[in-house]
Amino acid sequence: MKFDAVKKPHLLWFDLTRNQSTEALMMPFRSACHCQLEKPGGWFDRLRDSAPDMVCIHFDCPDLSGLNLLQEIKFKAPSIPVTMFTVQHSEELAIWAMRSGVWEYVVLPLCGTEINRYLHALEQLCELRRNVGNSKTLPIEHGPSLPDSIRLTTDHQKHKALHNVLQYIDQNYCESIDQKQLAKRCGMTTFRFSRLFKEVYGLGFMDYVLGKRMDYAKDLLDNSQMPITSIGYDVGFKDPSYFARAFKHYAGCTPSEYRQARRNDVPVSNDVLTHVIESLAHSAEG
Repeated sequence: MKFDAVKKPHLLWFDLTRNQSTEALMMPFRSACHCQLEKPGGWFDRLRDSAPDMVCIHFDCPDLSGLNLLQEIKFKAPSIPVTMFTVQHSEELAIWAMRSGVWEYVVLPLCGTEINRYLHALEQLCELRRNVGNSKTLPIEHGPSLPDSIRLTTDHQKHKALHNVLQYIDQNYCESIDQKQLAKRCGMTTFRFSRLFKEVYGLGFMDYVLGKRMDYAKDLLDNSQMPITSIGYDVGFKDPSYFARAFKHYAGCTPSEYRQARRNDVPVSNDVLTHVIESLAHSAEG
C-alpha cells in the first residue's frame, strides 16, 4: 500500500455485533489505516466535527435498528462512503445495501486477498477525493477482478462482451432496452445472457436497469422541481401509475412521500428494512 506517503485513511467503525467482535475485525486494517471505534449514539456530531474517509459498520446478523442506523448515516452524511461488513448474508440484503448507497458490501470472514483488494480500492478512493476537480484522475478499481477460473476459459470473452453491454445499459437505461437484442450482441441466448448477468453482477438484468432508473428518479426528486409524472417519463416509464408502484416497491414509499420526507429531513418507511430482515431469517433457516 502507498498510504504511508500520505495521511492514512481514517476509518470510523461501529460495532453492531452481539459479541462485540469489531476490535478483532479491525486488526488487519490498523497497519494501513487509522481505525477509530465508536458507539452509535451521537455519531452525527462526531462525523460533523471530524469527517472520516470511510464509515465501517460491522454486523453479525443485521437487525432493523442496525440497518436504520446505516440508512440514517447515508441520509444525513451522504458524502461519506460506507462499508457494510456482515456475517449473515442474503441476496435481498445485498440489493438493499446497493440501493441504499453503500460503497462496499463485504461478507465475512475475510481472506487476505479480499483485504488487499479492499485496501487497494480504499487507496484509490482517497486519492480520488484528494484530487476532486482533476480531470486526469483515474477511475477506482472497485470490484474484484475476475477469478482465474473464468479468465483462463473460453467464457472470458463472453464476460468481456457483457462488460461492454453494461456500459451501453448505463448510458441508455432511460430508454427502452431489449434484453434479447443485448444477448444477441454478446453472441448468447437470452437465457444464457440473463444467467451470466446475474452471476457476474449479483443482480438480474431487469433489477439492474430498474435500480439505475430509480436512483435517477431519486436524484430528480431531491434536486429538481419537476412534476412526479414528468420524472416518471424522464427515467423511462410510459405509465405514471406503474412508475409510482415500482418506486414504492423499490424505496418503500411513493415518489411524493419520498420528496416530502427529504424536504422534512425525515427517514423513509421501514417496510423495506423489515422485508430484508425477514429474508435473512429465511436464509439462515435454509
